[in-house]
Amino acid sequence: MCCFSAYAQSVEAPDLKAGDSWVVADTIEQGTQGWVHKNQDITVERIQSDGMLIATKEEGSNQPPIERITGLDWSRSRDINGKQEVVNRPFNFPLKPGKKWTVEYTELNPNQRHSSETLHCDYVVTGWEDVQVAAGSFKAIKVECDGQWTAVMAPAVAAGSRALVNANGVTTVTQTQRVTPRTFSGRLYDAFWYVPSQKRFVKSVEEYYSSNGVRSQRFSEELVSSKVAN
Repeated sequence: MCCFSAYAQSVEAPDLKAGDSWVVADTIEQGTQGWVHKNQDITVERIQSDGMLIATKEEGSNQPPIERITGLDWSRSRDINGKQEVVNRPFNFPLKPGKKWTVEYTELNPNQRHSSETLHCDYVVTGWEDVQVAAGSFKAIKVECDGQWTAVMAPAVAAGSRALVNANGVTTVTQTQRVTPRTFSGRLYDAFWYVPSQKRFVKSVEEYYSSNGVRSQRFSEELVSSKVAN
């Protein structure tokens, strides 16, 4: 009964400290194009009032680490239409089974092909699970996200030409075709296994599916080792 109560209670935000570090194994799968596997060192460089500076470096690399600011809840933000917006929030503390939250944003003109892209992700804390990773066995609280992405094609004009040869010589014929805007969408799925003693997730999976339901990308991560202050 004591153990059940401990696992059923809510989980508060981690007390992160400068120097906390983790080694994680990252695997990136790009559809049928193969996969890339590498270990990454992640270290908390600085704690701020509303975020923290994280340094990430590939294990064994002589390149300097990549430093980025993240939320104290491990959320990620970036510029959306000239304003910093949260684009990924795996945790909304305190965590307790059944808790739900949503992340949604629309980005205008994200690239030359799309006039807009929208992402909608519904998160839910599904409960406690036993999870096995390279660092060992843990009791983790799991968060899942079922979502959808939507993109609108940007209007464009496609041009082509061909040569016609006849008795009078060569004539070049040019044809143009207007590409009208259209909307298409796909699915996404995320899962995170958070362990309070590790102050972050020990395992994660992020998957993206194309408009025809085929998985196009998968990003997975597992904890290898950690050094965290109590």
